Amino acid sequence: MGSKRLPAFNHSNNNDNREKKPKRKEILEKKKAIDDLIKAASADKHPLDSFPSFRHFHKNGLSVYLESGCGDKLSSSTKQYIMGLLKANMEGPYGSEWPTEEKVKRKEMVMPEARYIFVHEAPNASSDEILTMSERKETLTVCLENRGSMVGFVQYRFTLEEEIPVLYVYELQLEPHVQAKGLGKFLMQLIELIARKNRMGAVVLTVQKANLLAMDFYLNKLRYIISTISPSRVDPLFYLFVQIGDEKSYEILCKAFDCEAEAIFKVS
Repeated sequence: MGSKRLPAFNHSNNNDNREKKPKRKEILEKKKAIDDLIKAASADKHPLDSFPSFRHFHKNGLSVYLESGCGDKLSSSTKQYIMGLLKANMEGPYGSEWPTEEKVKRKEMVMPEARYIFVHEAPNASSDEILTMSERKETLTVCLENRGSMVGFVQYRFTLEEEIPVLYVYELQLEPHVQAKGLGKFLMQLIELIARKNRMGAVVLTVQKANLLAMDFYLNKLRYIISTISPSRVDPLFYLFVQIGDEKSYEILCKAFDCEAEAIFKVS
């Protein structure tokens, strides 16, 4: 082994050290600011309070109301419903991967950081009715008390991707009879508003390539893009030397809200 050489403590090195210290301090301060941002966003247990107009959806013969929830507060019946709808909607697109994915989703479902928007059918409500604000509040109270049947949900988290704070959509699942009525777009508009309110840099989500309807929905109808962090956009050399033959069955999509997030997630 060669002997270690002690650094020369000259004027130049001292200048270099003084220049590096502020940079390290800035990095730590930025990291703390992002951590605080995510903690503050996750602490809001009632995101719908900020968007009262999104508590109801009355359109195309469909009338539903929304309710928020947390992963560690789910009832047994809600857990059973979530896994049942996931199996019904996703077993096909996942194919042979589903048994493994089902176990993963069962764990993700109850994580404390998991946030939910639940969709309930509004009992005895007509989508053709024009409701005043007071009538909307009264209808919501009745719905919450009567617990109309659940017809879908969104599961999301506030997290970090490539050092950017993002809202990551883990699931958007709707029952077949409420699909193709504008409800999915309505829910994603709400998700984007929640992300912007909490100063997230982007909304990010994962879609199975085999789920052609979902891919069309996000890419063409909502104008999401395939992110630079998606497997199909990663440097081909990575797959050549690290994951030979391991082509992924999914894409990572995103919609960026600021320049920094665009620089990271958007293909130039």
